[in-house]
Amino acid sequence: MRKVIVGISAFYHDSAAAIVIDGKIIAAAQEERFSRKKQDESFPTQALTFVMNEAGVSAKDVTAIVFYDKPYLKFERLLETYHAFVPQGLQSFLVAIPVWIKEKLFMKRMLRGHLKELGFEKIKIFFSEHHLSHAASAFYPSPYTEAAILTIDGVGEYATTTIGYASNNRITILEQVDFPHSVGLLYSSFTYYLGFKVNSGEYKLMGLAPYGNAGSKQVENFITLIKNKLLDIKTDGSISMNMNYFAYATGLKMCNVLRWEKLFGFPPRKDSDPIKQEHMDLALAIQKVTEEIVIKLAIHAKELTGSDYLVMAGGVALNSVANTKVVERNIFKDIWVQPAAGDAGGSLGAALAYHYIYLGLERQIETPDAMSGSYLGPSYTLDQIIKWADSWNANYEIQESSENLTSYVGKLIAEGAIVGWFQGKMEFGPRALGNRSILADPRNKVMQRKLNLNIKYREGFRPFAPSVLEEDNQLYFEGNILSPYMLQVVPVKNSRRVQLPIGYDEFALNDKLYFQRSDIPSVTHIDYTSRTQTVSKFTNTLFHQLISEFKKITGYGLLINTSFNVRGEPIVCSPLDAYRCFMNTEMDYLVIDRLVFDKKKQPVENKLLFKILFEKD
Repeated sequence: MRKVIVGISAFYHDSAAAIVIDGKIIAAAQEERFSRKKQDESFPTQALTFVMNEAGVSAKDVTAIVFYDKPYLKFERLLETYHAFVPQGLQSFLVAIPVWIKEKLFMKRMLRGHLKELGFEKIKIFFSEHHLSHAASAFYPSPYTEAAILTIDGVGEYATTTIGYASNNRITILEQVDFPHSVGLLYSSFTYYLGFKVNSGEYKLMGLAPYGNAGSKQVENFITLIKNKLLDIKTDGSISMNMNYFAYATGLKMCNVLRWEKLFGFPPRKDSDPIKQEHMDLALAIQKVTEEIVIKLAIHAKELTGSDYLVMAGGVALNSVANTKVVERNIFKDIWVQPAAGDAGGSLGAALAYHYIYLGLERQIETPDAMSGSYLGPSYTLDQIIKWADSWNANYEIQESSENLTSYVGKLIAEGAIVGWFQGKMEFGPRALGNRSILADPRNKVMQRKLNLNIKYREGFRPFAPSVLEEDNQLYFEGNILSPYMLQVVPVKNSRRVQLPIGYDEFALNDKLYFQRSDIPSVTHIDYTSRTQTVSKFTNTLFHQLISEFKKITGYGLLINTSFNVRGEPIVCSPLDAYRCFMNTEMDYLVIDRLVFDKKKQPVENKLLFKILFEKD
């Protein structure tokens, strides 16, 4: 009898559902993609419905439902924390405890209520520890028979960081760092202080860091203050944080703002405030400290396990700069990072942990890994897309074949067009990997500015990533590091760089943004790096074919690839989402399957209709 395991993460942020049948990952998706509410924390009703339909199973076919953490342990930690910090935290206590008593303390009953609405009557519900879910999501889909495991995030039940070892189907947690000492919450505290939103603005902080003046007195002073006043970093990578400077344990804010202001010499930045050099330098300082911690943890994981391989998950594993520092140190022969490393991926890890640990079943190993390129979400047939497009009275042309399509679209991009590219199955995780992407020409000097301001509607300093043909990777980037999930940041080759003007470090942020740094300027960040996606013809044949067609025309085997969404919106899921986003931005073309929509040819009434819908959200 086959084993059908459903994993769920919910009620914090990035709710998701995943389904595993006999050890094979069938489908996974975040609830936000369906609800259109960014980082939706609600029960993943639509995501669960999707994965069940995709797998072709009904409620009666499911062996078990597995939740990604243990609520009772989390509640126990919450009470212990409030007790330890008495009388601080009364306001937070009065906000949090009623919610727990009313809802979260009775999680199994609440889950059963949601599941019953979907046809589950007497299903078994299991609970996996939070960091075990992360560890399972990192190891079981990896291509290794054994590996060291490093999970780093904000907090699960008690653990904030774990080091483990896995072999075949077994996982052993060897050491852990417990709350309130947390690398993830440390980084989020700086995210908060520098004016970005916690749990989503960490990407912005990482993108801002390279604008800091590396080696300057101010950056070095900030690093010293962080390491001397805010935390103690042990040689094994574990940390002890000075909680006099932090408020997240018992308060409604991340840090003690008055003490930080006195320490760093400037007040917290508001979202609407201009970004000054002091903000950029502090961003660089915490990024450097984070990298130091992650490297020490990786070295200690190597010492503990003796393994040649490392797998990683947890929100901090999405810090692609830190990941690359680990690779560059040659601590391990190879590392593999779960592409859905955050809490959404915990749904997948919970299902896999049940299958391999609880049931003790034989592990299946696939190459290059078992994630299917992370293309695990919904897809739509050509007939469905045509029916929807006709119902919108949209104007489109159908290309006769995939060869015609990629040739035509490659030419459009080479001529300067910005193209919304919607193909096949939606990606699972935070990165667009060529199926829900906005594409453009990386050679274009003004494309970064245009994409940020006119398409994404976001901060001008945000960098863009290149998707490069796997076989051409070494022509553009140092080290030839394969990065199929856009989780590595690598230097652009010296031969492609352009010298910056004398005195550049003293320029204001807006003046720094738009100097040409290489012959691929729109994907070259200020520090001459790029967060790359290496595209394999075996993993995403159509996307590889499109980049190859662009190369035939231009000689360049890479494209700008940014997620198909605007600021504040989840990545698009359905053709309707894609068309709405297309109509509300300055994208030139939209491609859904073999349908090509030209912005100039769309009905005027559609522009009005979809604008109204967009603004209502």
